[in-house]
Amino acid sequence: MSGHSKWSTIKHKKAALDAKRGKAWSKLSRAVIMAAKMGGGNPNDNPRLRLAVDKAKDANMPKDTIEKAIKKGTGELEGASFEEVLYEGYGPGGVAVMCRATTDNRNRTGSEIKKIFERAGGNLGPSNCVAFQFSHKGVIIVAAEKANEDQIVEIALEAGADDVSSSAMIHEITTSLERFEVVKAAIEDAGIAIESADLSMVASNMMMLDLDGARKLGRLLDALEDHDDVDAVYSNSDIPDAVAAQLSKE
Repeated sequence: MSGHSKWSTIKHKKAALDAKRGKAWSKLSRAVIMAAKMGGGNPNDNPRLRLAVDKAKDANMPKDTIEKAIKKGTGELEGASFEEVLYEGYGPGGVAVMCRATTDNRNRTGSEIKKIFERAGGNLGPSNCVAFQFSHKGVIIVAAEKANEDQIVEIALEAGADDVSSSAMIHEITTSLERFEVVKAAIEDAGIAIESADLSMVASNMMMLDLDGARKLGRLLDALEDHDDVDAVYSNSDIPDAVAAQLSKE
C-alpha cells in the first residue's frame, strides 16, 4: 500500500474547497501542454493527454483553455518552452522520493527543489539514485466505504489489474499502463465512485513509517506538491492504518 496514496487521501478528507484554483489550473494546463507535446494532440491516440484533459475538466477548466493548451503543446499556438524534469532524492529517514516537474527554467526549479528537500531533512540526489526502485503503473484509488474488498478485487482482477491492496481507508488498484483505462471503466461501470485515477510511479519495495516519520515525510511531500512547477510526487513510504488515522485527526 503506497504511503503517498494514503497521505493524499488524508489531505483530501481534511481539505475544504480548493482556494487555489488559479494555481491548480496552471499546473493542469502545463500537464495538457506536455502531454500533447510528447504524444500528439488527439486524446484518443494519446492516453496521457486523455488523462490530463479529464483532470482539467474535473477541475472545471474552461473548454477553450484546454483546447489552447493542446495547441500550445502541438506547436499550433505560441507559448512558453516547457520541459519535463524528474528530481530524485531522499526524505527524512532515507525514504525514496521523486517529483516530476514541468519548467521553463531548469536551473531555477532545480535550486528551489533542492532547498525544499534540505529544509525537510532530506537531500536531493543524482539522476537514477532512486528511480530504479519505481515502475510506471496505473493507480486507481477507491475509498474503503465505497466498496468492500472482495467486490473491488473481483472487478479489478477480472478487468486485468495487476494487484489490489486494501486498508481501512482505501483500496489501491495497480494496473499496467495498457490496462489502466479498461480497469478504470470496469470499476465505474459497476457504479463504484473512484477517488483518484492516475499514471504513477510505484515502488517495488516499501519503507514502513512511524508517526513521527510520517509527519516529517508529509511536510516534505506537501512542500513539493505546493511548488508551482511540480506536477506529481512519489515515495516508497508505507503508512500503517493506525498512523494514517492519527494523521487524519491532526
